[in-house]
Amino acid sequence: MTNKDFFLALDELEKQKGIKKDFFIETLESALVAAYKKNFGEAKSVEVKLNPEKNTIKVYAYKTVVDVVENKDAEISLEEAKEIKKAYKIGDQVKEEITPKDFGRIAAGTAKQVVTQKLREAERSAAFAELEEKVDTLTTGYIRRSEADTYYIELMGTTIEGVLMPSDQINGEKYNINDRIKVYIKKLRETARGVQAIVSRSNPGFVRKLFENEVPEISTGHVEIKNIVREAGYRTKMAIYSADPQIDPLGACVGNKGTRVNSVVSELGGEKIDIIIWSDDPFEYIARALSPATVLSVEIDEVNKTSKVIVPDDKLSLAIGKNGQNVRLAAKLTGWKIDVKSESKAGEEEKKQEAQEEVISLDDIDNIFGDIE
Repeated sequence: MTNKDFFLALDELEKQKGIKKDFFIETLESALVAAYKKNFGEAKSVEVKLNPEKNTIKVYAYKTVVDVVENKDAEISLEEAKEIKKAYKIGDQVKEEITPKDFGRIAAGTAKQVVTQKLREAERSAAFAELEEKVDTLTTGYIRRSEADTYYIELMGTTIEGVLMPSDQINGEKYNINDRIKVYIKKLRETARGVQAIVSRSNPGFVRKLFENEVPEISTGHVEIKNIVREAGYRTKMAIYSADPQIDPLGACVGNKGTRVNSVVSELGGEKIDIIIWSDDPFEYIARALSPATVLSVEIDEVNKTSKVIVPDDKLSLAIGKNGQNVRLAAKLTGWKIDVKSESKAGEEEKKQEAQEEVISLDDIDNIFGDIE
């Protein structure tokens, strides 16, 4: 390859890959310095200059003018320097071209390595930028392989690989190679194998995006999802709100005959979804959050952000939920600690408290009369 061919190749690379020739030249000059030192001596202070206008690749050595030369690679005597240029004096830097005859071969080999590396980096950057806009969105892909319980997905419309880890899978779902699957893109990560998208079906964002796709009022902003909490595969609680009094946010999310919410439930494999109207009144919000249970009363401690909720006896298990799931999700949704009691249990505690207060009152009377005596 001649120098002219070399620079023409850089021009073509710029056209095809969109990587500026100047960027390559700057990187190549640094790489060629290292290549020269590797082949001709590490001690030399050299510079490589690529001139695309003249199609030249030249190596220059720099030596300091001294009285007595101790390092031939880095120093030159004043007498020798003056033979090059009479104006040189002690301490000056002498620049001398030392381009080896076969340096074009070294340059071509180095350039190939640099170009390959930079192309790989550029492709990774382009891939990262391509998918960065898709973070916090839904996409579809095909499961192509698995390692242990982690599945690797070919995401449609991109060259990026999706990774579905065990913690991002819906409990109870089964996945097979070549299955078409809908996933939520949580974040991106760079690995030795390139950029990967960490995807999820268990993240609350997955349910949020499903509703955005199903409910036009949410995608337009007329209905707002205030909060959403989830135990994937079992239950989701979602608090919604609309500032427009003409819009029924619950009706919008449920849809005609439940078509909208049922579409989401179907994608989630039958997972239960409680849709709650958000309220800035904690009494009301906590009561609604315990849906589908009926709530009789709510007491709150604003300082400790705790609440005591009374429910009918026959609704206690529903309010608490299996393994405490319903009350646990309600607490996460509202941000309040919730203590649920049945009506009869609360009544017993109240009577016991009243009895204790009566005993205390009688003791107080005895103490008063005792003081008088």
